[in-house]
Amino acid sequence: MKFTLSWLKDHLETEATLDEILEALTDLGLEVEEVVDPSARLGAFTVGEVLHAEPHPDADRLRVCRVLTAAGEKQVVCGAPNARTGIKVVVAQPGDYIPGIDTTIQVGKIRGVESHGMMLSEREMEISDEHDGIIELGADAVVGARYVDYAGKTDPVIEIAITPNRPDALGVHGIARDLAARGLGTLRPVPEVSVPGTFDSPIKVTLDASVRDRACPLFLGRTIRGVRNGPSPAWLQDRLRAIGLRPISALVDITNYMTHDLNRPLHVFDADKVEGDLLVRTAIAGETLEALDDKTYTFDGTETVIADASGVESIGGVIGGAPTGCTGETVNVFLEGAYFDPVLTAQTGRKLRIASDARYRFERGIDPEFTPRGIEIATQMILELCGGEASAVVTAGAMPQTARFYPLDSGRVSSLVGMNIAEHEQIRILTALGFGVAKEHGGIEVWVPSWRPDVQGSADLVEEIARVASLSRLESRPMGRAPGVAKPILTPMQTREGTVRRTLAGLGLNECVTYSFIDRAAAELFGGGAQATALANPISTEMSHMRPDLLPALLRAAARNQARGFADLGLFEVGPAWTGGEPDDQLRLAAGLRVGHSGPRDPFGARRAHDVYDARADAETALAAIGAPDRLTVTATAPGWFHPGRSGVLGLGPKTPLAAFGELHPAVLRALDVQGPAVAFSLFLDNVPMPRKAQASRPPLRVSDYQAVERDFAFVVDADTPADAILRAAKGADKQLIDAVSVFDVFAGEKAEAQMGAGKKSVAIAVRLQPTGGTLTDKQIEAVADKVVAQVKKATGGTLRG
Repeated sequence: MKFTLSWLKDHLETEATLDEILEALTDLGLEVEEVVDPSARLGAFTVGEVLHAEPHPDADRLRVCRVLTAAGEKQVVCGAPNARTGIKVVVAQPGDYIPGIDTTIQVGKIRGVESHGMMLSEREMEISDEHDGIIELGADAVVGARYVDYAGKTDPVIEIAITPNRPDALGVHGIARDLAARGLGTLRPVPEVSVPGTFDSPIKVTLDASVRDRACPLFLGRTIRGVRNGPSPAWLQDRLRAIGLRPISALVDITNYMTHDLNRPLHVFDADKVEGDLLVRTAIAGETLEALDDKTYTFDGTETVIADASGVESIGGVIGGAPTGCTGETVNVFLEGAYFDPVLTAQTGRKLRIASDARYRFERGIDPEFTPRGIEIATQMILELCGGEASAVVTAGAMPQTARFYPLDSGRVSSLVGMNIAEHEQIRILTALGFGVAKEHGGIEVWVPSWRPDVQGSADLVEEIARVASLSRLESRPMGRAPGVAKPILTPMQTREGTVRRTLAGLGLNECVTYSFIDRAAAELFGGGAQATALANPISTEMSHMRPDLLPALLRAAARNQARGFADLGLFEVGPAWTGGEPDDQLRLAAGLRVGHSGPRDPFGARRAHDVYDARADAETALAAIGAPDRLTVTATAPGWFHPGRSGVLGLGPKTPLAAFGELHPAVLRALDVQGPAVAFSLFLDNVPMPRKAQASRPPLRVSDYQAVERDFAFVVDADTPADAILRAAKGADKQLIDAVSVFDVFAGEKAEAQMGAGKKSVAIAVRLQPTGGTLTDKQIEAVADKVVAQVKKATGGTLRG
């Protein structure tokens, strides 16, 4: 939004300086983006007088002029047809920058004649597009004076950024209202204007049922006959040029001025080009319109248009049509002012890719109640500048209802914002902003003005008060603290996730944070990809589904690293995954991935490929860190994306899995472009039981003074018997004395079967006995050994190897 300082002062009676106004605008939320001072751009150009002009000796269209300038008499070669003796001109000296031609002029020779400067046209100074000749100044211009001082072009142009919730600031009057509420002056009221109609408008307006309820609930217009559509006056052209608009004609300039001055977009039809009456309706698919931007648009049947008997003549709230546009020959016009729905206007403009000042305002929400006044003010301007005679106003539809009020608790300013503002000051601010304020029923009720569609509740009223009072007055104060020890802030699950992160990072894995969306093919590899987890509006085809597991993204990350030469790496992530589209279908997982080998190549052979036992060790370490039970069952029921023979599930039983681990299936690695070997694990954090009560400290260390005893056993069992079954059986033989059980040898294969029989293997375990009450005797040791043998035989059918 651009405006000049003098334009602002038409609406704001103030003695404030430019700097004070700029500071207040930004503080009010209307951030100043740029201030352009014309005197800085054109200040170097001065007034000169042509003392003598004669034809160039070698060029028919050039003249050699003797020009009296601020630096004395200079010779200037000029090609303008109006360069002649006795006129006052605008002169640029050597070294001056000419913005219109983007050139810094120097002393030069033109067809052999030296030229010490340049006499300027309006286009060369970017004042207008006029370039038929150099500027001719009045006889009162003083030679040597600055041109900007003589022409009064010292008015700063201010550009501010408008947030989408402030449509009221898209007019200079609305900006002045904010400054007046801040206390920088007095708001000048918009004049009450009423232009009586002297005849009935020959053009009538009808709202089709498809647009009346929402798209265009109100449409006003009137015919003005006998106008003269010449150039607009200089003051109007100067204001439009200052904000970057090109003056076109008086009628068009008036509508542009109303748009920026009072935030009231209008449109004028050439009434003699309108066939019959106007109908506001929904476009018919396939209809077209040549718009005022010289482009032709085709409609799909969702746009709101204004049509006559011949077809579409304007796109409602967006842009007018060229067939009924006003020209220099226009003598009768139909002035239109309507209210169009913000959402539908935005959809139409976005679909047709039209960016116009009207669309910019309608899609943010203009003041519907100002529509009748806007018609009257614009009519008066047209009659003053173009002459003519106005008809009675034609009205179609009804005024949209925007009236609403909210209670205001004066104490909420302190509780919501932290500022202490007196109640009478709150009322003054709201009243200055145009709100209606009344004390009723023991409280304060505030009516919202029709130009503030963004205010939708009591909290918005508080925001307005704080904004105008200035948030820069907000003082930082420490938050109050209750006596005693503060309660924990993190939930148990958040604490658990933090523990898992630290533990996995301590194991040498690098944390990743990936998108929760993955492509359908990857989701299907991990049991997902169903319609219930598909996104309705995905960012891209590679992010179409919610992830069923964390491993797909980790594998993608590993593939990218491998493609860049990093073959050995470990990654992990803690986050959510989804099995369906309902809230209860969200899981909390922690997943880790190891790819490649345990370390770099070395001459001592310490490097090895990662295997299933690395994944299990990572999973068990993480589970232990978050307090999972010590005794977990291991089953070969890992999901299908793991290798079926080299994976497992740690759990509290078949129905409560806590972790899945193992080598990843070769087909999964191929699909995701990962070079193996690759092992991984997934922890199901929701399944790990929370501790029943917090443990204040670590349990005491108990070390026995008596000598531990270790005995080895070798059992012959079926080849498919898991070693874990033997360990659990042996550990349970005597829970008091047996401190640890471990496997130290497995003898299997053809040689083992040749010695022990087909389908058999040998598993050797070490059992450590730790007495606490005295040194063990041989009899006690043998008794425990017999229990171990008996328990293993009962659990697995195994026998001692002879």
